[in-house]
Amino acid sequence: MKKYSSEAIRNIALVSHGGAGKTSLAEALLYTSGAITRLGTVESGTTTTDYDPDEIKRQVTINVALAPLEWEGVKVNLLDTPGYFDFVGDLLGALRAADSAAVVVCAVSGVEVGTEKVWQYIEDFNLPRLVVVNKLDRENADFEGALAQLQEHFGPRVVPVQLPIGKEEQFKGLVDLIDEKALLFSGDGKKVEVQEIPEDLRDKAAAMREKLIEAAAEMEDELLLKYLEGETLEREEILQALRRGILERKIFPVLCGAAAKNYGSGPLLDFIKNYMPSPLDRGEIEGILPESGEKTVRKTSPEEPFAALVFKTLADPYVGRINYFRVFSGSLRPDSQVYNANKEKSERIGQLFSMRGKNQLPMEEVVAGDIAAVAKLQHTATGDTLCDRGSLFQFLPIGFPEPVISFAVEPKAKGDEEKVSSGLSRFLDEDPTFHLERRPETRQMVISGQGELHLEIIVSRLAQKFGVEVNLSTPKVPYKETIRSTVTRVEGKHKKQTGGRGQYGHVFLDLEPLPPGEGFQFEDKIFGGVVPKQYVPAVEKGIREAMEEGVVAGYPVVDVGVKLVDGSYHTVDSSEMAFKIAAAMAFRKGMEQAKPVLLEPIMNVEVTVPEAFMGDIMGDLNSRRGRIQGVDSAGALQKIRAQVPMAEMFKYSIDLRSMTQGRGFFTMSFSHYEEVPPQVAEQVIAAARAEKEKE
Repeated sequence: MKKYSSEAIRNIALVSHGGAGKTSLAEALLYTSGAITRLGTVESGTTTTDYDPDEIKRQVTINVALAPLEWEGVKVNLLDTPGYFDFVGDLLGALRAADSAAVVVCAVSGVEVGTEKVWQYIEDFNLPRLVVVNKLDRENADFEGALAQLQEHFGPRVVPVQLPIGKEEQFKGLVDLIDEKALLFSGDGKKVEVQEIPEDLRDKAAAMREKLIEAAAEMEDELLLKYLEGETLEREEILQALRRGILERKIFPVLCGAAAKNYGSGPLLDFIKNYMPSPLDRGEIEGILPESGEKTVRKTSPEEPFAALVFKTLADPYVGRINYFRVFSGSLRPDSQVYNANKEKSERIGQLFSMRGKNQLPMEEVVAGDIAAVAKLQHTATGDTLCDRGSLFQFLPIGFPEPVISFAVEPKAKGDEEKVSSGLSRFLDEDPTFHLERRPETRQMVISGQGELHLEIIVSRLAQKFGVEVNLSTPKVPYKETIRSTVTRVEGKHKKQTGGRGQYGHVFLDLEPLPPGEGFQFEDKIFGGVVPKQYVPAVEKGIREAMEEGVVAGYPVVDVGVKLVDGSYHTVDSSEMAFKIAAAMAFRKGMEQAKPVLLEPIMNVEVTVPEAFMGDIMGDLNSRRGRIQGVDSAGALQKIRAQVPMAEMFKYSIDLRSMTQGRGFFTMSFSHYEEVPPQVAEQVIAAARAEKEKE
């Protein structure tokens, strides 16, 4: 592929609700442009951008895939994104790298939950967009119905620039409202016959064109005045105003197509070339100066110092890591040095290449605005900034969502723990929405992500790439224990005489509850040397070890203050071990007397839902022992803030999708620990004892 200037590049993300046909559309565009010679299908697993074994098996896009093509002097970087929001990290990374988006809508299903979500994400990134009403060749396809839904959800700025000719199986072409021509397709869709607009569509086309001209005229006062006075607008005036309206996000053009037949791909590529933004239209990019944290900006220009954002990382056990990046300023050549501003490390760049699906296309230079990939960087992960050492710059973070569902992971084969841990750690670099933690309280390895499918795919890849299989289960709640009253002079004595040297340790402890979050405090209150100084650290160590397993249900003990107040020793038989054992005995005895209780983690939960679901959601949170903290408006949505026990939230993402038809989402973070209600505590204690008996 030849080198293109920044002005001749178009970076466009294909986004939609799952199943609307993004991957088929990407395939059709690649085929029409001549980038590929055969039109693959999702059903046969032969598309360019869905090449991962899990994508082929499940027939869904999991990874964002890059697919560059050339069209009439312009390079178009297509970014095929996942439609399932379990993989929202890749969608957000692609939108950050793109300059515009194509929202693909199924002509049968119309606007779906995912359409609303991706539209909001595009708004968040301030991207120009077009809409492609796809699958017009399908049974029950309804362009007018889909258009009405688009305008109802996203306003009158959604304006068609094409109309379909023929319905369902009879769909054979489209009316170009800008040039007032009919375009008819046949065969593999590459052949386009230009004709006059069919008689039966002329009135409709004229009315739709009038609305398009009106929308374009509103972009400029002079043009609007001319239009209102009944003067005819020149074609060039309309085109310029239309492009300006698209770039300023005041016009959202709607195009037609049937990707599976490759009908409409050529006109769509023409539209992307003529009307969608180049990187130079993007203007300044916000960032920070890494050393001071001050805000700064960079122009998208080849003349500026080099700065690129890594928006996707693939971990491969054979090739190593492949980082996909977008150059925002300057340019990059192979065999050069760059600086990772996030990790504060230098990286050596080897070969540079673009990716078309899984195929590498070597590149001699990556200019401002272009997208490329590089392998084997040592320190770089998704979200990192690569820049010139002499002109430091760091992009603002992409803003990936926190996980909403967790599972405990256990290897199927004994002894595979290390393999599992190192394999999962590799995915952390690849996917910022995936989290891995080891919970010492429950002795479990826990993985967290955006949904069940997200974590199923992680586990599937662990088996494919690293050869280890695991079982998933609901994680144990990391309960803790504490005390509610003070006890004094609790005795612990360890005395053992078995011929030869014996063991002797003797202590008296005071125990008191501490404020939440204080952890553990130890004080040595010994006077007169009744417990020699060399044994005091052993006393503290014995208490700390005893705190690892409380007396209520065997969970770690927190927020307890302990004082060593008295004791005795034996000149020959006393030892550190003896005092450690004596201290542990005294602590356990004291805990039993100090009204021990079970504590559970409480989470801050924020649920965002359409107003119609408010009552159901609040009722459900109350049934989960939640406490509503408040409700805030967020446009057409409502945000419900609540505090809910972690134990009640493990499957909440699945339940919320079900209750809100997929329209609700939530965030969750740890707040604090508080006492478990008696009736719940009884069940937890019984379960803990049953498990201990099993062991």
